[in-house]
Amino acid sequence: MKNAVYLLSIAVLALGLYSFEVRNENKLLERTVHAQYTNALTSASETLSTLQTSVNQSLLFQDQNALNKELDNIWRLSDQLRASLSGLPLNREVANNWMKYIGSIGEEARLAAEKGNYEAWHEKMGVVGSNLRNLSNEWEVATSRYFENDGDFSKWQRVLNNETEQDQFANVASNLKTYSETDFPLTASESDWLKKRELQNLDDKEITKEQAIDVLELLIPNIKDAAYTVTKSKDTAPYPFYHIQFVKGSRIGYADITVKGGHILSFLSERPVQEERNISEQDIRDLTYQFMRNAGYEDVEIIEFRENHQVYHIATARVYGEAFVYPDGIQLKVSKASGELLGLNAMEYVQKETIKEQPVKAIDWNKFFRPGTFVEEERMIYTENDLFELRLCYEVIARYDNELNETFRVVVDAETHEVIKVEYMR
Repeated sequence: MKNAVYLLSIAVLALGLYSFEVRNENKLLERTVHAQYTNALTSASETLSTLQTSVNQSLLFQDQNALNKELDNIWRLSDQLRASLSGLPLNREVANNWMKYIGSIGEEARLAAEKGNYEAWHEKMGVVGSNLRNLSNEWEVATSRYFENDGDFSKWQRVLNNETEQDQFANVASNLKTYSETDFPLTASESDWLKKRELQNLDDKEITKEQAIDVLELLIPNIKDAAYTVTKSKDTAPYPFYHIQFVKGSRIGYADITVKGGHILSFLSERPVQEERNISEQDIRDLTYQFMRNAGYEDVEIIEFRENHQVYHIATARVYGEAFVYPDGIQLKVSKASGELLGLNAMEYVQKETIKEQPVKAIDWNKFFRPGTFVEEERMIYTENDLFELRLCYEVIARYDNELNETFRVVVDAETHEVIKVEYMR
């Protein structure tokens, strides 16, 4: 009995010491997190004040060198402020609106400096500068609560849970949303891009759950007679779709199919790893095109073909005329062992782009690139620029003949000859 009491006493003492140590560690963690939040908030507030001053100063200058220096400073400060804001525990609405608004100011500064569009900068920033000053003042009031916590983490948690800051940040969030819409309204191409992303352009006839299963079985004929579970997306989803789960033997799979039109958005299949079989690359390509035909994707071609030890990763794009429409792509994953389709993502293809005619001006690559640069491949593609505008472009694989023998993928607008993208390959 004495031994039992003795052992119990030791256990209680050990538990008490452990609890004490855990509490100390938690307190230390709370102080560390509090310090991080405070430092990030201080940095964000200081940077916001400096950014507001820099925007106002930019309105003073007409001299190109002086203005470009200020524009470069604004672009740098906007990037720095976004980094500080990303480290703060703000609610999602406030954080997203801040990041978008500050990012738009920085992007306007960059474009004004690159294109020399100084008059447009002065005209727009006259309004933005005033709104930014109002936001800065409201931000100062809203964040003052953070500095009243004096290291008390319980107060900080109430702030994070919107128990004490609701009125202050609600005003900031409301004005941010208003200023974002008035100061930086969406362009027609941005609006169209958002509509496509949310599949707002789909106006096909709605299908039933049973018809959705039929669509899936057209893509994957060997899953017929599987056990299916079909659920519909929530009413809050940006577009309605059916989520299908199937089980057949050792194979389990999932698929998302739109209610409007029955378009396959994605497909994923899982099964135990099988023994390796010798399926040639050409056979895999043929099977890929067969999958495409089964799903009704008859206007696509393979543009990328990669492999690892188990699967092939294949990318296709819609073909329009003699050009590949990169935004209308489909990605597939095919088993090397069996040739089965293991995964498919056709979201981009379903969001089909509207092609507009565009002039094409030839490029002399010998004059476009430096001497010693060799164009190894060239093809026409449609891709989006920074403004989400679909542009017809030249895509070239260019090799620079130096010690490293470096290779680049370069995308150039076929009409304006503006460089859209440069990607280092090796």
